Amino acid sequence: MKINYFFLILFTFILSFQAYSQRNYNEFNVIGVSAGLTLYDIKTDDLSTQSKESFMFGLQIRGNVYNNFDMMYGVAFYDTNISVLANSVPEGGTQRELNYNIQSAQISVLWGYKIIREHLSIEAGPVLNINGRLTLKDTQYENYIIDGYDTLRAIELEDISKVNFHLAAGVTAGFRNFRVFGQYQYGVTNMLSKLNSSNLEYKDFKGNANLITVGVTAYF
Repeated sequence: MKINYFFLILFTFILSFQAYSQRNYNEFNVIGVSAGLTLYDIKTDDLSTQSKESFMFGLQIRGNVYNNFDMMYGVAFYDTNISVLANSVPEGGTQRELNYNIQSAQISVLWGYKIIREHLSIEAGPVLNINGRLTLKDTQYENYIIDGYDTLRAIELEDISKVNFHLAAGVTAGFRNFRVFGQYQYGVTNMLSKLNSSNLEYKDFKGNANLITVGVTAYF
């Protein structure tokens, strides 16, 4: 996915922040900058995948709603990696884990409960994920056959669904202006569904994103 998609969403986010600030400063009163490491995988029975590490960064509005409840509205950019097992020929050839990359922008709305005010919170909510292609990084192996198939080439996995919905849950801990966080996201939509409309040997691909993120957020 082109990086300019992220900046378009970022621009919308900043405008929204200014609008909320002007209308109700006390309700949405801090903005945070986040960065973290990710572990990404696709939960599927149709491919032999291996999770890989990568990174994320983003912006977040955080503010009190009522008593110990608060709300987070954010955008983030994820650069995620995954490997898929493939063979030089359908059976008996050289076997190799091929590396793929997915770039995505996310818009999230999370609700939180402050277990210890300003120091420890749990959070959960929906995430809109807009991603690019499942890009094969090892382009010299584009004609390798995906493990378990007769004719499915590695390059043919790239055209996946571009819009998916996730559910996120996590915890943050720290201080008013600096926190560490851990978050898990599960994709509730089939991110491989677009492959089923392609002229491939298999027509029932199913896969759901699994994303673990650990990072830090500085609030201003």
